[in-house]
Amino acid sequence: MPNSPADRPRRISIDRKGPLLVEGPVEVELEDGSTVSSDRFRVALCTCRRSRRYPWCDTSHRDRS
Repeated sequence: MPNSPADRPRRISIDRKGPLLVEGPVEVELEDGSTVSSDRFRVALCTCRRSRRYPWCDTSHRDRS
């Protein structure tokens, strides 16, 4: 089935003042080599490193904008 979700490229939305929005499910490899995953249809990845749930964005960046 060539048009299945697995055959399509992942869409990543970039917002200069916010997280990266990635169409899921996703698996993220962290700097230490460990991995975290989410099966949600869209995830927000933290780019400012202020999140208490890093690598997932919890909107902590809004506190210090």
